[in-house]
Amino acid sequence: MAEGPGATAVRGAFAVARPEWARPGGEAPRGAVGSQRAAAGAAQTEARMQVIVAKPRGFCAGVERAIRAVELALERHGTPVYVRKEIVHNLHVVQRLRERGAVFVDELDEIPEGAVVVLSAHGSPPEVYAEAARRGLQLIDATCPLVHKVHAEVRRYSQRGYRIILIGHAGHDEVIGTMGQAPDVTVLVETLADVARLELPAERPGVILTQTTLSQDDTAEIVAALRARFPHLELPPSDDICYATQNRQNAVKDMATRIDVLLVVGSQNSSNSRRLTEVARARGVPAYLIDGPEEIDPAWLAGARRVGVTSGASAPEDVVLGVLAYLRARGCDVVEEMAAPDEGVVFSLPRFAG
Repeated sequence: MAEGPGATAVRGAFAVARPEWARPGGEAPRGAVGSQRAAAGAAQTEARMQVIVAKPRGFCAGVERAIRAVELALERHGTPVYVRKEIVHNLHVVQRLRERGAVFVDELDEIPEGAVVVLSAHGSPPEVYAEAARRGLQLIDATCPLVHKVHAEVRRYSQRGYRIILIGHAGHDEVIGTMGQAPDVTVLVETLADVARLELPAERPGVILTQTTLSQDDTAEIVAALRARFPHLELPPSDDICYATQNRQNAVKDMATRIDVLLVVGSQNSSNSRRLTEVARARGVPAYLIDGPEEIDPAWLAGARRVGVTSGASAPEDVVLGVLAYLRARGCDVVEEMAAPDEGVVFSLPRFAG
């Protein structure tokens, strides 16, 4: 994380200007009334749909850094630039980069020797770096610094003789990369049922680590169950769930009492986006994960007076604006953005991309 000297802003072609209503002090355009007009217009809008837009939402610093790394690689090296796995889990981001000349592959053996390759934000196991070196690939590591932090924890604890219990989802790119740091001493736990089946020697120290994009609520339940069965298990000095994941979940919690339905903009394979729907549903609010307005089922909005809109950490802002345009076309005439400070986090670009 780079918030002081050496920090580099990484906003590139994916940055989208916020509409006037979403800017601090901005004047609400016709068809979208701000709080200053709510009281005066209450009688007219009583039966109209209102929309509350979450803040923060959308791109986090790690996603912006990863996307910018691919953009700069294309600018400096030309096409093709190869990317191992999806750079981030979002259909729109991947397609837009593909149109600019990025070639997405599953593994490095699909890449010609000596080519430029970017590693995804989710992290990679050590053997990927070793293979890249063997094949003379020009490697740009766009792994999120917060994922690198968890990798370093795995290596540090394993070197000290610890057993590592990783809470996460099997098959997720981040989990594969994290477990690969010390596979012989790492065990994956997904559910409370996994905790009940787990066997650990009491005489060996152990630590609980977490996939960065999980729900803190669900994680807390599993951590409590683990420590109830195995009191000797330790926790790392700082929480592994990333700031952006938690902030977006907190925003959904804050809006849950004010909305009848939630639309989450994000792709189905985005863990942090899926968690946002789970946070809302746990509070009794129907929630739907969509890649864009074309996936909205009008039946979801039937009878809804207040619709919440948010987006996962890998979803572009212009897609959110498309959802808001869809809702306005269906009769929405109140759009309110939640009040929250900007996150103010940037990460330095990876080596050879900056």
